[in-house]
Amino acid sequence: MSHAYVPPERKPTVQYDDAIVSFEVEGDLVIGEGKAEAALDHALDQQLFHIRMANSQGRREAASLLLKKMYGWRGYAVDHGVTHAPNKITLFAETGGQTVGTMSLCLDNDDIGLPADENFRDKLDELRAQHRRLCEPSRLAIDKGVSKRVFAALIHISYIYAHNIHGYTDYVIEVNPRHVMFYKRMLGFRDFGGERECTRVGAPAVLLRLELEYMGEQIRKFGGLMEQHGSERSFYPYFFPTWDEPGITGRLISGAT
Repeated sequence: MSHAYVPPERKPTVQYDDAIVSFEVEGDLVIGEGKAEAALDHALDQQLFHIRMANSQGRREAASLLLKKMYGWRGYAVDHGVTHAPNKITLFAETGGQTVGTMSLCLDNDDIGLPADENFRDKLDELRAQHRRLCEPSRLAIDKGVSKRVFAALIHISYIYAHNIHGYTDYVIEVNPRHVMFYKRMLGFRDFGGERECTRVGAPAVLLRLELEYMGEQIRKFGGLMEQHGSERSFYPYFFPTWDEPGITGRLISGAT
């Protein structure tokens, strides 16, 4: 017997103070690359998460501390600078006063370029010659045991900022070879530059590319489905539903975050 598809309840995200977006998480779905993660070493404030812009020195330092913690745990080097660059935004997720996730997004421009230029300038110039507008998610860190919705929220907000607001067309990202399949399966990245040494972290890196038009298609198709995603195994069901995008966009544009 066939059953008609019932869409998820159209429930808006919760809004708190200066957050770009806030949301509650039910259950204990966590990010993992083939194995279970250890539990957090602090309480989760009843699974209520807030995503904010790291638009002050204190917030940037908190994000940097998490980055150093998670990169150090994997044995990677990381620079200690927390200075603000004009072509970069930094997002962070917090719960119960603790920073549990962070990522930066660098927007390509003629004066500064992207971090990946250091190791893959020739490959990025190929895309620039095709009039593609590039941006680079970087310095991504999620605390152990944190819900996959936090990862999805950070990526979705960066997509809104880059593509919907500023018209950028492609993500490029340097990842450790061990994590390549994770980004391919979960977000749809594709190989673009092969493997080279990443001088910033002292480890090998592979350059991947994702067209943001494709990401938008997946968000419109799967965003907000959560556990009703059927056989879909990417992270896109854990992105926000499209009806949340206007509010997020407005808060990003207003600078109220």
